[in-house]
Amino acid sequence: MHLKDLVGYDLGSRNLEYDERDAILYALAVGAPADDLQLVYERDLQVLPGYACALGLWAVEAAGNLGAYDRTQSLHASQSLVMHTPMPTTGPIRSNASVQAVWDKGRATVVDIEVASEVFTANYTIFLPGIGDWGGERGPASEPPVELEPSWSTAFRTSTNLAALYRLTGDRHPIHIDPETAKSNNFERPILHGLCTLGIVARACAEAVNARPTALQSLSAKLAAPVFPGDQMTISAGKTSSGELVFSASAGGTEVLKNGRACFT
Repeated sequence: MHLKDLVGYDLGSRNLEYDERDAILYALAVGAPADDLQLVYERDLQVLPGYACALGLWAVEAAGNLGAYDRTQSLHASQSLVMHTPMPTTGPIRSNASVQAVWDKGRATVVDIEVASEVFTANYTIFLPGIGDWGGERGPASEPPVELEPSWSTAFRTSTNLAALYRLTGDRHPIHIDPETAKSNNFERPILHGLCTLGIVARACAEAVNARPTALQSLSAKLAAPVFPGDQMTISAGKTSSGELVFSASAGGTEVLKNGRACFT
């Protein structure tokens, strides 16, 4: 299959199966403290909306398995999520997925994949470095960032084994565990999952608007640079006049999440 053949490709349907244990594991992997019982105790469990992004990764794997590109040489470039209803405590959730667009950027290719369900819609942007000039459309220009002075910030120290833990939520890409795969992608060692970084930041940002992290309604961000397990992240956010939260995150002086936006109820 050629990259151009991916445009509009129906990736099929999947029942997203999970139980309370899976939801608690995800919460712990994105930094939920043990005393936040609604996130880590099955008695009154509420599922973090960010878990939807982890569940929808089956579609990214399905697209990579079509043979148009080497999925081990792909990178997660950006993510968006819209919640239609709260996450159920347990699955299944019926989901459908398709490749929405494939953009030829000259030196790289960008693949946009959508996973839709009655509970959420998630969009994954996958970056394929070194694959381009195959005759496809260049695609729209990136939206300019919102210029806003942060009014809130916090720090979060990732653990050195966090990538090994987070991959148990379903993302088994070898770049997060295998040193050789990381080196072949020009990283000195395995990197933290972009969705783990985003999940940590989304959970933390709820504090900026005095909301519960389970009240997240929409989320989007560019995954601009990797976090290495053990890095400390600085998270900054500010509210727009419309009440939308604009956020960013950095680690080691490098911005790792850009153009972040979130809405909480």
